[in-house]
Amino acid sequence: MRLLRCASRGELNWGSTICALLLLCATAVIASPAQTLTTLHSFDNTDGAVPERLVQATSGKLYGTAGEGGASGDGTIFTITTSDKLKTLLSLDGTDGANPYGLPLVQATNGDFYGTLQAGGAYPALCGGYGCGTVFKITASGKITTLYNFCSQDNCTDGADPLTGLVQATNGDFYGTTNSGGANCVADGGCGTIFKITASGTLATVYSFCSQSNCTDGAYPTSGPIQGSDGNFYGTANTGGAYGYGTVYQLTQSGTLTTLLSFDNTNGNGPRNLIQASNGNLYGSTHYGGTSTACTNGCGVVFSMTLNGTQLDVYSFDNTDGFNPSTPVQATDENFYGTTHGGAYGEGTIYELTAGGTLTTLYNFCAKTGCPDGATPAGLMQDTNGNFYGTTYAGGTSDACSGGCGTIYSFSVGLGPFVETQTTSGKVGAAVKILGTNLTGATSVTFNGTEAVFKVVSSSEISAKVPKGATSGEVQVVTPGGTLDSNQEFQVIP
Repeated sequence: MRLLRCASRGELNWGSTICALLLLCATAVIASPAQTLTTLHSFDNTDGAVPERLVQATSGKLYGTAGEGGASGDGTIFTITTSDKLKTLLSLDGTDGANPYGLPLVQATNGDFYGTLQAGGAYPALCGGYGCGTVFKITASGKITTLYNFCSQDNCTDGADPLTGLVQATNGDFYGTTNSGGANCVADGGCGTIFKITASGTLATVYSFCSQSNCTDGAYPTSGPIQGSDGNFYGTANTGGAYGYGTVYQLTQSGTLTTLLSFDNTNGNGPRNLIQASNGNLYGSTHYGGTSTACTNGCGVVFSMTLNGTQLDVYSFDNTDGFNPSTPVQATDENFYGTTHGGAYGEGTIYELTAGGTLTTLYNFCAKTGCPDGATPAGLMQDTNGNFYGTTYAGGTSDACSGGCGTIYSFSVGLGPFVETQTTSGKVGAAVKILGTNLTGATSVTFNGTEAVFKVVSSSEISAKVPKGATSGEVQVVTPGGTLDSNQEFQVIP
């Protein structure tokens, strides 16, 4: 088992967050009747511990990873239904990688899941004796294949220590980052990289951080890029930039990196991952920074910015409403939902943030003595049934881990079901998978009003083709239960 290591060289990783924040509370708070939290599963270390964020699959099940626990203590990969039935697909053993911290798995268009493992792999003597991490794919039934072992090149110029997951781009390749390694800062272990890798495992380093003097382009990324609606990639570096507190960057498909924003602590410090909202702007959060003095170096912010780098809004947390916020997800009501650490009882919150900047704390964790509902939450995802699902790093009913091994929960605020396209863009004639709930008996699928040819694969999946004459806009599915709108616009590529 790889022990969690706290931040070094100015970096912040998921392990360091947990090192600082796993506390136990014994106080209670009840959610208002409009919001309902249900604990679906408490981990007991044999099935994993320190679970990360979840992803909805075409089967309707949720897939996720646990950074620790399992048969060898190196973490697990699991699936769970939206009711509560968890199945451990794989216990990692180090040789196939270890410690899957960071963003969730991604289900590719071929149906398999892809992700990164922070440690383990083919070079166990390197990277502090823990191994330098891997890129892997795993089938829905649990067969894992290692696609790439980091530090395959001298001085780890190909990268090492991937702390986050992957994104599948419109060209079919996957993009991600490593927290260390790369061509620069070699004496310090490398300042990190952006890489792309094919579905078959061919990896290319796209960019090595700290290529500019004083690392004004950023260093030590702890989150991966997303692909924007304009085709470019957008992401963050945890440190570096003009003030040393991290950056937001744009990366073209040809590999040119432009620093869009440098954090100066008042507007954030140590940025997390990004999302692109329905208005086209980027939203993100930072571990620290902001205007509050209630936390050392600030309690963290949620920020928004345009694609050209203009920062628009910053919400600064002040510890009473939490600290160290996760990047929120934009829900179907256009509001943003996320989690924090801290809050009224010190064990985390779920928050709602409107586009106008009004924040409401919806839930404070540790609602009962011993935190059976969980403590120290990770981020949220919205399922197509309308509910949110999340995990907590600690808490739960098991005493196999100090402070609890973590939980999986559902959280309802009364939002209705919707559909989600597994790819958010494509050309006319391209096959698109549509995820949903209770899709059996669907009678119509339209792309911004244009009828499409489709097939109902299961109650949770429809296969459709982008119809001739379609334009960018919402996808709608008519079912016996009503018309379901997509949670984001589908971009028709010329």
